[in-house]
Amino acid sequence: MTHPAYNIGPMNTTGRKTVKGEKTSAPKAVKAKQVATATTTTPAAKTLPSHEEIAKRSFELYLQRGAVDGFHEQDWLQAEAELLAK
Repeated sequence: MTHPAYNIGPMNTTGRKTVKGEKTSAPKAVKAKQVATATTTTPAAKTLPSHEEIAKRSFELYLQRGAVDGFHEQDWLQAEAELLAK
């Protein structure tokens, strides 16, 4: 003999939620909205400079300074900023 409190009845599944009579264990899944990104909506979007382009410009800055060591990060950031401004 089963106890009446444990007599739940059959479970039905609908989509991704489990239905037990009138109660649901989880909300039905909702598909996320697609958000347009700036790169897909603007046809004339700038392209980011490549690693090679930044390295080349950074090396040029290094040579302009007289090949003085110790400024590699500054040269890289300046080269990146210059190329992004174009």
